[in-house]
Amino acid sequence: MRTLISTAFISLDGVVEAPGGEPGYRNTGWTFKHLDFVPEAFEIKEREQQEATAILLGRTSYQAFSPVWPDMAEFAGYKAMPKFVVSTTLIDDDLVSNWGETTVLRSIDEVAALKETEGGPIIVHGSASLNRSLSDAGLIDRYHLLVFPLLLGAGKRLFSSTDKDTQKMKLVESRSYANGLQLNVLDVVH
Repeated sequence: MRTLISTAFISLDGVVEAPGGEPGYRNTGWTFKHLDFVPEAFEIKEREQQEATAILLGRTSYQAFSPVWPDMAEFAGYKAMPKFVVSTTLIDDDLVSNWGETTVLRSIDEVAALKETEGGPIIVHGSASLNRSLSDAGLIDRYHLLVFPLLLGAGKRLFSSTDKDTQKMKLVESRSYANGLQLNVLDVVH
């Protein structure tokens, strides 16, 4: 069974919306507006590209990343990697041609089937709604969270608000950085 890893820039109050400057959110660009840049805090991003063997995205994140990431040197490790997009509306003609093999999955059940295949870790970037659905279905195995010491209030959240049983996590790696960022790598206890 493959490991499904959710990776996110997240505020202390759980918001993941528009960290890089995406339009339409009042606190857009919050990852670089309020803190000094500390390069070592982002080492996890390079490690993710080295360890992952596939990328899983929701439609909205795919449509935001696919026009930009294929040509960015900092995401070169993802270019040849297989990509899977969960969407009920996306069609093959909507996929970019310069970012490697991309497969559209139509349901969370198809993601569960993908996890049962041979291969290494699958990484989920962005995709707040997809993350909540994956969590509710018990499909996420690990979280890579870069926690920003900010309270953003309103915004898309990483974690589901579904009324469900307690989900235990095991902290497997943690670091704090001079600018207040914290890296937390947590395994979901199944």
